[in-house]
Amino acid sequence: MNARATPVTEHCDELLAALTEFRASAGITQRWGEQLAAVLGDGGRLLAAGNGGSAAQAQHLTAELVGRYRDDRPAFSALALHADTSSTTAIANDYGVDEVFARQVRAHGRTGDILILLSTSGASANLLSAADAARAIGMRVWALTGPAPNPLSAGSDQALCVAGASTATVQELHLVAVHMICEAFDAAVDQAGEAQRPMRGRLDGQRGGPTPVNGAARAREPHPEGARGTGERVDGRRR
Repeated sequence: MNARATPVTEHCDELLAALTEFRASAGITQRWGEQLAAVLGDGGRLLAAGNGGSAAQAQHLTAELVGRYRDDRPAFSALALHADTSSTTAIANDYGVDEVFARQVRAHGRTGDILILLSTSGASANLLSAADAARAIGMRVWALTGPAPNPLSAGSDQALCVAGASTATVQELHLVAVHMICEAFDAAVDQAGEAQRPMRGRLDGQRGGPTPVNGAARAREPHPEGARGTGERVDGRRR
């Protein structure tokens, strides 16, 4: 005999139903992970932001990239904009809440970088302002939102809109999406390393040591401050 449904079990049932439908979005998270690996492996940066629970999800993503998701690998540049409390409160005080992320985007973002914005409603004014600021400087904008249509998905280059009956379910599926992106990211980084490993072996004898690949190479070089300041790209790489 089935147990009588309770609010707790109904929450699980709602998540299960939404997750079944969400599985069809795997191709989007796969593509985002691969594109993110290419940008960050070339010295680019991910900026992420959200409000409330979505802020926690955004910071979860950046932590996985700066640290690691599963296996050890080089560190990559990813910043959760809401995590700098001194900047966010100063900006909110001096310029208004709608500017807390947009001003940081202008400070930290460069042409070719990626901004990912998480929102269950897709209507947060400070995230919409951040998307406008990012597009103005040539960044790519990705939106991870609740049900479509919504203003944030419409104002982004790419969007993954989650169909959930409640805010809680949408947030739970956003975490699933974050982990799927990380899975695809790590696989792409590993594949790039495998592809370049034979070349590194040939260069070892010529240069007296291994040639780092992607993020590992960047870790040993001085920070290209002037290069990032120009936002120019030559043959797909910053200078």
